[in-house]
Amino acid sequence: MLVNGKPQRTIWLNPRNPACVEIIDQRLLPHRFVIKQLHNLDEVIIAIRDMYVRGAPLIGATAAWGMYLAVLAQDDLEILSRKAECLKAARPTAVNLAWAVDRVMKRLRSGGTDLLALARSEAEAICDEDVEICRKIGESGLSLIAETAERKQGEPVNILTHCNAGWLATVDWGTATSPIYQAQQRGIELHIWVDETRPRNQGANLTAWELGEQGIAHSVIVDNAGGHLMQKGLVDLVIVGTDRTARNGDVANKIGTYLKALAAHDTGVPFYVALPSPTIDWSLDSGCQQIPIEERDGREVTHISGYLSDESIAEVRITPASSRAVNPAFDVTPARLISGLITEHGICAASEEGLLGLFPEQVNND
Repeated sequence: MLVNGKPQRTIWLNPRNPACVEIIDQRLLPHRFVIKQLHNLDEVIIAIRDMYVRGAPLIGATAAWGMYLAVLAQDDLEILSRKAECLKAARPTAVNLAWAVDRVMKRLRSGGTDLLALARSEAEAICDEDVEICRKIGESGLSLIAETAERKQGEPVNILTHCNAGWLATVDWGTATSPIYQAQQRGIELHIWVDETRPRNQGANLTAWELGEQGIAHSVIVDNAGGHLMQKGLVDLVIVGTDRTARNGDVANKIGTYLKALAAHDTGVPFYVALPSPTIDWSLDSGCQQIPIEERDGREVTHISGYLSDESIAEVRITPASSRAVNPAFDVTPARLISGLITEHGICAASEEGLLGLFPEQVNND
């Protein structure tokens, strides 16, 4: 995707210094575009935990590069195994984190002698595969937008999003945004309703910035406006992402997604979830019962940051000092509220049968 008109990924190895991984510091967007350098595993853990990077696929890619940096510092497999467990604990909900770490460790244990080369090639493969998966998700979901555009006979297709499931949450393309970007390339008129997504405002800060860089018409709305817009017939589709999907089709996504699904169900608006296959946790029979929900610092609720007239970024308290805040980062939307799952292999029902139809290799996987 584009930044200032130039193609950009979210993570890459510094071409002049192979001991340095570079990322976009998403905490500073949309006000500042800053490249952050990561030199060791501790810095990678901080970047994941403190949300310099976020979004399940990008967390996985960053974790893979974190293991590469760990090998750079120490190529002893026993020590690397312990470091891998520390890395996997950085954030609990996004299944891609453990998936990527385990995949790199499996490669390191494969018998090769050059562990650094193995770690680098696996991290590069994870990133390149993510780009291709997200591109194919866009191809799968494009039909939904094209059909709506044909029905509307040239009027803009209004799509509501929640949080940021754009290219900033992946290596490129995004998940929920990939069909949007591909629809734009087809010349389809679009308008995107962008949920602000409190408390971290990933919609207002990140999705709106992305869409602006791509030249896509959009409007930022408060989280509670979505149901009203659906009642008024101003939303044609809802497309969101997911950090973990259980085999029964339940999905965990940013807090507030469940409420959007309820509103869409009540008003008859199609509600789709875009997901790359690594976010499917085949070990979980029920997302509502089994997906762990990350509890984050209440300060994210009690305080908010913004851009001041002197071009500085400041944080201010918005609640009484004595008020306690609770901050669950995700909720789980049950499969019964989901119109379909958009994957790199096509669209399926949000059910075990639907997912196994697209991923038959998992039929006998317990």
